[in-house]
Amino acid sequence: MHSLPHDHTGTRIKRLRLERHLTQQDLTDLAQVPYSTLTKTEQGVIPASPHLIAAVARALRVDVATVTGQPYATELRADQLDVLIRPIRAALDVYDLGADPAISPRAHQLLADDAGALLVAVRAGEIKQTAGRLPGLVQEATTAAHTAPARERWLLLASLYRTSYDVASKLGYYDLAALALARMNWAAERGSDAVVGGMYRYMRALTYLRDGEYHTGQRLVDLGLRTLAQADPSRERDVVTGQLHLGAAVIAGRSKDGSRAEGHLAEAERIASRTGEAVAVHWLTFGPTNVAVHRVSVLAELDEYGQAAQQGRGVPIPTDWPKSRKSHHYAELARAQMWTGDLDASFQNLLRARKSAPQQARYHQTVRETYAGLEAARRRLPDSFLSYGSWLGA
Repeated sequence: MHSLPHDHTGTRIKRLRLERHLTQQDLTDLAQVPYSTLTKTEQGVIPASPHLIAAVARALRVDVATVTGQPYATELRADQLDVLIRPIRAALDVYDLGADPAISPRAHQLLADDAGALLVAVRAGEIKQTAGRLPGLVQEATTAAHTAPARERWLLLASLYRTSYDVASKLGYYDLAALALARMNWAAERGSDAVVGGMYRYMRALTYLRDGEYHTGQRLVDLGLRTLAQADPSRERDVVTGQLHLGAAVIAGRSKDGSRAEGHLAEAERIASRTGEAVAVHWLTFGPTNVAVHRVSVLAELDEYGQAAQQGRGVPIPTDWPKSRKSHHYAELARAQMWTGDLDASFQNLLRARKSAPQQARYHQTVRETYAGLEAARRRLPDSFLSYGSWLGA
């Protein structure tokens, strides 16, 4: 018996294909993916890669979330997270209604302290705690900004919209994540901050990466770099610029453009040598470590799994790195090791991903697809493997 629900990504691809009366050859021609890759994915022999998922979604003209089955409603309901989404959506909807007469906002510094605490919490993997506190704080900051418009108040609101994006994207509510980004840009424009504007374009580019729209994603990166060029020179500007290059490297890697990816990695590495580790600058975790971690991701996107696994094992993770970033790295390393056949090491890194940030790992697509790849070889893995599948949502 499978440890994951029968309705895995491969079966969803098959169902969507049959609903459109397409043969496997038809879909491989439309999606421009290898025939054997599609057939093995549909059968559950191999996991669905991000590149395949995006290519199939484009070919079938559906959202990526339709292919992946996100958000994972059953697990969200069990964790009592689904009920927290509607209040966030409602808080984002009142952005242009002016000050709410029923709300008396606190002093700006108190709001800023709470907003900063949420940024820290979501990066510590405390998604439920963040989602519960977020709506009320967004509404309070919205009223504060409309009551006494000032640059710092609009930028505070932009920060809270950014946290809304973080929560929504981690839980698989990508429509809500896109709405949060639109609100972030709206507030950032009123705060007239080129650095925040550049960061917005970086985050928006990642949404196009997920959807497989690599050309549009690269255009957003280019626009972000031009926006940042308008800001005064600072470490803050360097950090966001470097992070844009890292995002562009992953976009290039997934589109199988190794040369472009290496160019962006090299530029990010050059900037990181100047900034050093900048974990808390806009909580982008930029620095030499993040460059090394992204190099592992890019190698995996280029299907160079052996190199990705080798380099990933050699990346020392700082103790002050956010738990969410640690979890993401361990998931990426597990994926590379799974493809190289190092099943025991892959599963150990899935366990590390869960230990670092359990709420994030439970809803992480890479974790789920990697587990699906290991599931076929479960007899060679320890007994705890099946319990991991139950935790994911069997």
